[in-house]
Amino acid sequence: MKKEKKRRLRRIADRARRRREERHEIVVGKLTVTPGGFGFVALPPAPDGHPQEDVFIPPKFIGSAMDGDEVRVELIPQREEFRGERRGPAGRVVEVIDQARQEFVGELLPGNRVRPLNRRMPDDVEVSGARHGARRGDWVRVRLLRNEGGVWHGAINKVMGRAGVIAADLDAVVAEYDLAPPYRESDNEEALALQPREIAREDRTGELTVTIDPVDAKDFDDAVSIQPGKKESEVIVGVHISDVAAYIAPKSKFDRAAETRGFSCYLPGRTLPMLPAALTARISLRAGADSCAHSVYLTVDKASGKVLDFHRLHTKIRVDHRLNYEEVQTFIDTGRAPDGWSEALCGALRDLVAVTRRMREYRKATESFIDLALPEIRVLCSEADNRILGLSVKTARESENLVEECMLAANSAVGTELGQKSVAGLYRVHPAPDPEKIAEFSDLMEEAFGIVPGDLTDRKACNRFIAGLPDDPRRPVILSHLLRSLPRAYYLEKPALHFGLGKGRYSHFTSPIRRYPDLVVHQQLWNLDTHVRTRSVSTLARVAEECSEKEENNDAAYFAANDRLKLRYLQELLEKGGENMYEGVIAKVTSAGLQVDIHELGLYGFVPREQLRGDFRRSSRMLKQRRGEQGYKPGDFIYLRLAQIDFARGSAIFVPAGR
Repeated sequence: MKKEKKRRLRRIADRARRRREERHEIVVGKLTVTPGGFGFVALPPAPDGHPQEDVFIPPKFIGSAMDGDEVRVELIPQREEFRGERRGPAGRVVEVIDQARQEFVGELLPGNRVRPLNRRMPDDVEVSGARHGARRGDWVRVRLLRNEGGVWHGAINKVMGRAGVIAADLDAVVAEYDLAPPYRESDNEEALALQPREIAREDRTGELTVTIDPVDAKDFDDAVSIQPGKKESEVIVGVHISDVAAYIAPKSKFDRAAETRGFSCYLPGRTLPMLPAALTARISLRAGADSCAHSVYLTVDKASGKVLDFHRLHTKIRVDHRLNYEEVQTFIDTGRAPDGWSEALCGALRDLVAVTRRMREYRKATESFIDLALPEIRVLCSEADNRILGLSVKTARESENLVEECMLAANSAVGTELGQKSVAGLYRVHPAPDPEKIAEFSDLMEEAFGIVPGDLTDRKACNRFIAGLPDDPRRPVILSHLLRSLPRAYYLEKPALHFGLGKGRYSHFTSPIRRYPDLVVHQQLWNLDTHVRTRSVSTLARVAEECSEKEENNDAAYFAANDRLKLRYLQELLEKGGENMYEGVIAKVTSAGLQVDIHELGLYGFVPREQLRGDFRRSSRMLKQRRGEQGYKPGDFIYLRLAQIDFARGSAIFVPAGR
């Protein structure tokens, strides 16, 4: 009787669910959980092809669902207690259709609790059963068992090492984000034995050709050259890319391995290449050696910077000089050349600087690309001994812009050719901003910073807003908020808008050593040039979706490792003593305290509310004294002292200076 009653109740529930679905009160999609605990469910496009808004899930309505789960969501009216967080549709998770993960990696804490490394996971998981020798402070792999009353329970499967030991921290990141292991030595030996496939090539070894890369670059998959055009008013810029498709044929062993990885992953202190390192070293465009290249020649009007024409060739080239960004930037700034630079090299660089400046100006005038350049602060960590060397600040300089301009033009040319010749390709797309998210960002700017952004769904208005921002530590905070309000770029099997670049047909071609989408485009063009059948649009649709997911996962792994090692770096500074004063800008206010952007460290610090002088309560986006006028809101400057590192929570704890 009890079983029959349960079945009858289930049938009634199913009928009710189907009725709600028919009334569009129930939607199905993939859940994304933010580090702040909020959820969003992405919905497929509507039947008419238009994108549907994400459904906002307040923390208390996520239930037992986790990041990545496919869920069924009941739409609900916007309630007062969370209406200020999101204007669009809201909902509650009513069923987990497909649980995305069965295991996770975390740190064992007192009380049989494990705190996940991934901040998108639940705060703590209760563990029981055998510990397999795990001690407090160890990284462990945990198998999820069940959810009881909103609390997840699990069992320890494996001990992975001591949290805080850099090698173990990196092992934990690799395991949590399921990154592919390094290639074996036997793979390197096998890859070295590969011989390039035959194809008609033009000998361009007589052209002065250079690579320009970071000082510590290991792979060299692009080079540039410049020569006079047929007309005095024109120049021909050559963009030469390592012809990786000559060695990696579709469906071959290393093609399948590259597809599994998707991208090379560059963690601080650990590199996980997409292709065997021995092969990438061999096929890189090395100075003084003949190399197989896939070249795009761009005819550019010298006066305007407009790309007038282009053609593509399989070539044999010889790189004359390996240059780095620092020495090229010094040459641009001072006009002085390092010892050993010939007059021919200096002349070629002057011409490249002049024409790429014009190309950038032309793009800005005609495409209104969004110039959202943010400095990137990375941890430098030795791969040999996992020793932290310090922090590195990467900013876009003209030497980087020179190379970027050439690569953008080559990628655009290839995207155009794919369309002209009806060859299935992979395109880089960036949707237009969601008006709701832009409205939320605009509200924050007006309320916290006193800035009226204007219509940021228009690129020209967006650039005017960026150009008018204050040139102080508030600028990167504002730009970070803006970046988070914009959609993420991804890969698609058909051309579509790239909002950030202002392009409608843009492919990726210039990094086939480290990005699988680029390698696929090379393989498609190889088959086109050799009259072999190319991959279908449906196949590339699958590849595009998988590569987009892998790219997002790689990025998450990098940020997790970078943030973790930054905390280790700060702990070392704290132990050494010395100066301990930082200027910050309040980025977000919560009832628990202040999230502060520490610009010089490139991280967010946390100031607990109890460390603020006085009794504060949260009001709208600010903390305000119950008695008195003092308050804290986003955009305010604050001077801080580093107090401690909370490795379990993965955060740096600061207190106001003077406390």
